Amino acid sequence: MTSERRTRHIEVFGRVQGVGFRPYVHRTATALGLDGWVCNVDGHVRLTVSGHPDRLRELVARLREQPPPLAAVRRIDVTDAPGDRPPGRGFTVVASQADAVSSPAPREIPPDAAICGACLAELFDPADRRYRYPFINCTDCGPRATVIEDLPYDRERTTMRRFPLCPDCAAEYADPADRRFHAEPLACPVCGPRLAWGRLTGEDALQAAVRAVDGGGIVAVKGLGGYQLVCDATDASAVAVLRERKRRPAKPFAVMVADLPLARRLAHTGRAAEAVLASPQRPVVLLRARRRGGPLAPLVRPGTVRVGLFLPTTGLHHLLLRALDRPLVVTSGNLADEPIATDDDAARRALGAVADGFLTHDRPIRARYDDSVVQVGRGAVLLLRRARGYAPEPLASPVPAAEPLVGAGAQLKHTFALAEGDRVHLGAHTGDLADAATLDAFETSYADLTRLTGLAPRTVAHDPHPGYLSTQWARAGRFERCIAVQHHHAHVAAVAAEHAVTGPFVGVAYDGLGLGDDGTLWGGEILVADLAGYRRVGRFARAPLPGGEAAVRHPWRMALGYLHGLEPLGAPRPGPGLTRPFTDRLDARAAGVVRAMVERGVNCPPASSAGRLFDAAASLLGLGDTVSYEGQAAVALQSVAGGLRAGALPWRLARADGLWVYDPAPTLTALLEGLADGVPVPRLAAAFHTAVAEVTAALVERAVADGGPRTVCLGGGCFQNLRLLGEVSRLLRARGMRVLTGRAVPVNDGGISYGQAAVAAALLAREE
Repeated sequence: MTSERRTRHIEVFGRVQGVGFRPYVHRTATALGLDGWVCNVDGHVRLTVSGHPDRLRELVARLREQPPPLAAVRRIDVTDAPGDRPPGRGFTVVASQADAVSSPAPREIPPDAAICGACLAELFDPADRRYRYPFINCTDCGPRATVIEDLPYDRERTTMRRFPLCPDCAAEYADPADRRFHAEPLACPVCGPRLAWGRLTGEDALQAAVRAVDGGGIVAVKGLGGYQLVCDATDASAVAVLRERKRRPAKPFAVMVADLPLARRLAHTGRAAEAVLASPQRPVVLLRARRRGGPLAPLVRPGTVRVGLFLPTTGLHHLLLRALDRPLVVTSGNLADEPIATDDDAARRALGAVADGFLTHDRPIRARYDDSVVQVGRGAVLLLRRARGYAPEPLASPVPAAEPLVGAGAQLKHTFALAEGDRVHLGAHTGDLADAATLDAFETSYADLTRLTGLAPRTVAHDPHPGYLSTQWARAGRFERCIAVQHHHAHVAAVAAEHAVTGPFVGVAYDGLGLGDDGTLWGGEILVADLAGYRRVGRFARAPLPGGEAAVRHPWRMALGYLHGLEPLGAPRPGPGLTRPFTDRLDARAAGVVRAMVERGVNCPPASSAGRLFDAAASLLGLGDTVSYEGQAAVALQSVAGGLRAGALPWRLARADGLWVYDPAPTLTALLEGLADGVPVPRLAAAFHTAVAEVTAALVERAVADGGPRTVCLGGGCFQNLRLLGEVSRLLRARGMRVLTGRAVPVNDGGISYGQAAVAAALLAREE
C-alpha cells in the first residue's frame, strides 16, 4: 500500500465553516489512516491529504455524502499533487489561510443553531462544569451568523474573541476527540459571557429575571439575534400590559414551551410540525390551538384559532422555562414597526418603557436576526418569515446570475437578496420599511452580508413603486444599473425559481397591493410568465380604496368602496335594502364622507386586489372594521371559516380590456343576503373562501385554454391562508395542473427580493 501512496489537494465549497467540518474531516481522515492537514480558507475548506487512492476516494465520498449535520456541501474539487512532498505522518487541523485569489464560489455564512441534545444534557447535569451555564454550545449548535465578524470562520473573527479561553476550554478546543474541537463560540462559566441584571451577575441575575416574570412583570432578554420581550403567557394581566406597552393591540404573540408534550397539550401538532419544532432552526410554528385553549391567556392570540409555538433556542431559554414551569410569551424586542433591538444601550432606550427589567449579557450581537415563522400544510413546511436558523443560507437559482446583483425587496416584510452564479443569499427578515430606523437596519444588514459573502453587486433589481423606501435606496445612484421588476411578477417568479421552473408558467399572484405596469394598484392577478417576462391574462375587478392607506387600516372603508364604487362589469351591486344593516352600524358622518369620496373619485385609487376583497368581506361579516396589522381582517375571516365545508357563494367572470375579470358583485350580494337570512357567519366565511377558490381555478383554466402552460405558481401573501391554498391547489390538480407554491421562500413580500433577483438574472442571461 505504501508504494501506491498518492497526494491530493481537495477544496470543499458550501456551508462548511462554523459547522464542525474541520473536526469531522480530522476524524474521518484519521479513521481512514490518511495523512495531511485541513484548514479554513476564505469561505471554504482546503485539504492536502496523502494515502492509498482507494482511501482518498472514500474520504471524498464521505465528505460529499455524509457531512456533519449542520453542513451543506455544494461542490468538491480534487486535484492531483504529484510534485508535492507528501505530508508527514498523522492528520492535523492547521491555522486558517487567506486565499491568494478570489474564491470560485460565494462564501456561505452558517445560520445559528439551537442547543443540541448533548449540550442540553450537560446544562442540567450537576456534575458537569457547564451546569446551568446559559451560553453552552459545541460544534453542533450555538451562535453562528449572529457572532461572525469576518471569514474564514475562526474565533478571532467572531464576537467571542473578547473572551480568551481558559485552560480547560483550550484543552477541549485542541482535542480531536472532544465534541468541542475547534468549536469557535466555545465558552464556560470561567472564561465566557456572563448574564447581568443591573448589578447582579450570573445565577443571581437569572433568578432576578425569574422572580420578575413570576410576579407578572415583563423582562427584556438578550437573545441570539436581538432582544426579546418575555412574560408569563398564562397571566392575562401581564399579556395585556405587554400589548399596551409594545403598542401591539391585536397581532398574536409567539409562545415558547419547554417541550413537545406541552406543545401537544396547547395545539394540534402532527409529525411534520413536531419535526420542525424540534429542528436546529427552532422556528415559531403556527398551529391550530386546542379548542379549550389550555392555560394560555386569551389575549395571546386574539381573533385567530392558531397559536405560534416554539421550543427553547438557547441554554438561557431552557433555564427560564425550567424555573418558571409554564409557557412564556417570547416576542420581538421592539415597539410596533421598529427593528428588533440588538445594541444594549439602544435596547434600553427603546424598551425602557416596556420592560420591568433587563436580563442581558456581555457577548455582542453582530447581526440582527429575528425568530423565523413557519406553518405546515399537507405535511410540507412553508416559511412565512425567514430569519434565525434559516437565513442567510443560500438558495439555488435556476438561471445563474452573470454578475453579482441584489434584489432590493419591497416595503412590507422586507428582505433583500444577493445573487451570484447559481446561488442567492436571501437576507434575514428586516420588518416593514416604515421609517429611517428600519431603513438603517436594512442598510446595516446589507453592508454586513456583502462583506461576509464577498459580493459587490453592480446591478440592483427593485420594485417600481416610487414610494417604497427600498426603491428609493436602489435608485440612489450606488449601482451601475437598475432593473424594475413588477411586484406580482416577482411574487410568482420567486415560486418558479424556488422550484427550478425556467419555462413558461401560469402565475397566480394574490396579495394586498402592488403597483401595476398600467399605473393602477394590482393584487388579484393571473399572469402567463417566465422568469424574464409576463403578460396579464386575468384579474379581480377594481374597487376604490377610499383614503388610500386609510382603507387598508379600516376595512369598513374598503367594504364601502366595493358596495358603491365597484368596477361595473354587468352584474348589479347589492341594493340599499341589503347594505343598510351594514351601513347603519357605522358612524353616519364618517360613512357619508367615504361614500362621497367614492362617488366623486376623490383620493380613491382603484385596486384589483384579492387581499382588499378579503378585508371587505370580513368587515361586511362583522369580523373587523379596523385593524392594527396588515392581514388582520383576513386572518379573522379564515379563523371563523375554520374547517367548515360549504358550497361556493355565487361568482361571475366577465371580459374587460381583453382580460378575464372576476366580478365579485354576485358574491358580495349573496354574502349580505345570507346575513339577512340568518345564515351563520362561519358558513358564509367558508362559502366565500370556496367561491374565491373556484374563481381562481376558472381563471387559470381560461388562461390554459388560451394557450398557457399547465404549471401553476401560487404566490402573494393571500396564499399564507392555508384554507385558500389548499382549496385552490385541490381544484387545479383535479384539472390536471402542476401546482407549486413557496416553501423555503415566503409567498408574502418576504420573498419578493428572491423573485427580483431571479428575474434580473434571467434578463441578464437573455441579453447575453
